[in-house]
Amino acid sequence: MKAVILIGGEGTRLRPLTCNTPKAIVPILNRPFLEHLLGYLKEHGVTDAILAMGYLPDLIQSCLGDGTQLGVRLTYLVEESPLGTAGAVKNAESYLDGPFLVFNGDIITKIDLTAMVKRHKEVKPKVSIALTPVDNPTIYGVVETDTRGVVQRFVEKPTWDKVTTNMINAGIYILEPEVLAHIPASTPSMFENYLFPRLLEIGEPILSYPSDAYWIDIGTPEKYLKANHDLLLQQVGRGIQAKGKSQFHPTAQIEGPVLIAEGCIIAEGAKLKGPVVLGPHCEIGKGAVVQGAVLWHHSRVGEKAILRNCVVCSHSYVEQGSHVPDNCVLGDSVTVASGNILDKGTLVWPDGYAESNATHPQVP
Repeated sequence: MKAVILIGGEGTRLRPLTCNTPKAIVPILNRPFLEHLLGYLKEHGVTDAILAMGYLPDLIQSCLGDGTQLGVRLTYLVEESPLGTAGAVKNAESYLDGPFLVFNGDIITKIDLTAMVKRHKEVKPKVSIALTPVDNPTIYGVVETDTRGVVQRFVEKPTWDKVTTNMINAGIYILEPEVLAHIPASTPSMFENYLFPRLLEIGEPILSYPSDAYWIDIGTPEKYLKANHDLLLQQVGRGIQAKGKSQFHPTAQIEGPVLIAEGCIIAEGAKLKGPVVLGPHCEIGKGAVVQGAVLWHHSRVGEKAILRNCVVCSHSYVEQGSHVPDNCVLGDSVTVASGNILDKGTLVWPDGYAESNATHPQVP
């Protein structure tokens, strides 16, 4: 079975992480996000993926190549203009000759894909859709089903007084190829508010596959950070994992879970309190404290600087004595000047990147 992975969006909710890097390849535990998704698909026997791209496609292709090193085969399709979730799959129609999977390109999950496919083949609906429970369904599209698991209605972002279920669309579908006939070619359209309601209108059943397995989308900086924390705990436990050669001063204190890439320098008296992820060639200065943070490659933390539960993109520098607190995000090549204390939730855009909703385009 082939998979179509939808990665055409610009990842605007994830900025400034995605100013220069497509969401599909932002690093999760120092590996491009898509490597995690493709590895999950491979675990369930899916080794043929079609990537529906739009934003910065050349960077994605140069990062992943033809998929050989990952044990999969990749086909790249670039949209000249955004086609939406359903339109992007319609654009791949010529590559789809049997039932196929569709994935939103921003989710990490442990949903049992093998069991979902098995149920689809047994019941033989035209569409199966994975559902996952959430604490706050008002920010998602909820899916109402009957006692047999057949979908009755899709409700986008209901107010609390209209919430009838906490089960939401998990962004994983199995489709029979004939449903593509209901999607107009070369026209933007969505599964959620076009194709699926259309199928229900004509009496075509849609089967749900509810699961309480781990599921998260990385669509915002907060969720991106949480995904790194979650996966680090799952893969490393409370341990410390260093890949390649790095320099550790004997007085440095490291409390797991911590993942350290090659070429890092941890100076005298520095403290790393997990969950922490350091990308390649990061430097943590004398007496600095890094707790709950994710740093991309070639970033530096100055002497006695403090970072807590934040994200620092590549080639950035937090100078001596500066504080970067909870939910802050520093874009690529940003410098936080010596002694500067940022407000919680500060977003710092890369130099020269114009963005109308950048709350803090520059830090003095």
